[in-house]
Amino acid sequence: MEGRNLSDSLPTDKKAAFLVNEAFVHTMGWSNAGAIGQPIEGFDRKGNVVGVVKNFYYKSMHNLVEPLAMIYHTGAPWFISVKVSPSHLPKIKALWQRFFPDKVFDYSFLDEAYAAQYRKDTVTMYLFSCFTALAILIACLGLYGLVALMTARRTKEIGIRKVLGASVQGIVKLLSKDFVKLVLVAVVVASPIAWWAMDKWLENFAYRIDIEWWMFAAAGVAAVMIALATVSWQAIRAAVANPVESLRDE
Repeated sequence: MEGRNLSDSLPTDKKAAFLVNEAFVHTMGWSNAGAIGQPIEGFDRKGNVVGVVKNFYYKSMHNLVEPLAMIYHTGAPWFISVKVSPSHLPKIKALWQRFFPDKVFDYSFLDEAYAAQYRKDTVTMYLFSCFTALAILIACLGLYGLVALMTARRTKEIGIRKVLGASVQGIVKLLSKDFVKLVLVAVVVASPIAWWAMDKWLENFAYRIDIEWWMFAAAGVAAVMIALATVSWQAIRAAVANPVESLRDE
C-alpha cells in the first residue's frame, strides 16, 4: 500500500528493514504514509519500516487481523510453498530426496490446512442440519397424527358441511387454520430464543454476519408451509370423502 517490498539488492534490508500491515500501523497510531521510515525493533534487530501491506488473514476468521511485522529471513526455511498439481508430487519428492536426502519429505495441502481451521464449525453445521431434519420429521409425524385424530372426531361434522354445500377448499381451510395458528405461536415463542442462541454462537467469530428480521420471517414461512403440506393430505382426504359414508348410522 505504501513504500516498497524487501529487496535482495539492498544489503540493509536483510538486517534493518521491516514490513508491517495495516493493523500494526493502526495500533501504533500512524498513518499508512507516515509509517514509512518509522524506527522499529524486534526479531533481534533494529531498523525502519520500509513498506505497509494490506491486512490479510493468517489465522482463521475467528480472530481479528492482528498487528504483523515481517522481516527478511536469512535462516533456513521451515516451509517451502509450491504451486503444483497433486499428480506431480512424485517428481517433487524425487527432487527433495536428491537435494535433502537426510530430511523427511513431509507435505500438506494448503486448502486442507484452511479447512482444518473450520473443521469444528463444519461438524457443528452438519449436526445442526441432521438434528433439524430429525426435529422436522418428528414434528410432521406428530402433526399428521393430530390431524388424523381431529378428522376422525369431526367426520360427521365434515359430512354435514358438505351436504350443506361446503367446498373442498373451505373444509381444508377449516381443518388447517387451527394448526397454522399453533405454528405461528411457536414461531413467535421460538424466534427470541433462536436469536439469542445464534448471537452467542456468532460471538465466536471476529467477523460475523448480522442477524436480520427477515431470517426469522423466512423460517416462519417455511414452518407454515411444512405444516400446511403435512395437514393438507389428511384434510383433503377427509374433504373429498363421500358424506353418505360419514353420516351413515353406526
